Amino acid sequence: MAEQEAPAPLKSLNSYDPTYISFINKSSRNAEAWWLDFAGKPVSYGDIQPRKSLKMNTFLTHPWIFRASDGAKLLANLNEVYFPTPAQYEEYGYPRYQPVYVTAPVYSLQEYCTRLIRSMVRKEDICKLEIPEGLRKELNLEPDLLRDIQILSAKRSINGSN
Repeated sequence: MAEQEAPAPLKSLNSYDPTYISFINKSSRNAEAWWLDFAGKPVSYGDIQPRKSLKMNTFLTHPWIFRASDGAKLLANLNEVYFPTPAQYEEYGYPRYQPVYVTAPVYSLQEYCTRLIRSMVRKEDICKLEIPEGLRKELNLEPDLLRDIQILSAKRSINGSN
């Protein structure tokens, strides 16, 4: 039985192979671009307004994650983590910025309701809601990018893929 190669960790590995990306926000919300550095720590590259783009010179092994201003996950080319593709060049050697579409996923009913309740109810009033305890605990968990990165890294280890 052949051994499978372990997936690369969820962090930037090197800066050998440059590539050129245009992140295009197709969602209706501001999208914050996060590069995962060489230690796997997120580094913000700012917000991309709806229907706007952000051109980025990056590298093949540099992963990117996107979040809305309330911490809700956004997708890049339908993936939670975007890994750049090899560079393409125009006829005279100029780099071609490849489009990467940032979109909102189809949220589960629970995710959608949790986001809605968080936007309408003050944190200190959540305990007063007559809702199941599990939902109350979920509402008290603030969106946390570092926690999300740990979960995504664990999924990569289990699944053995991007």
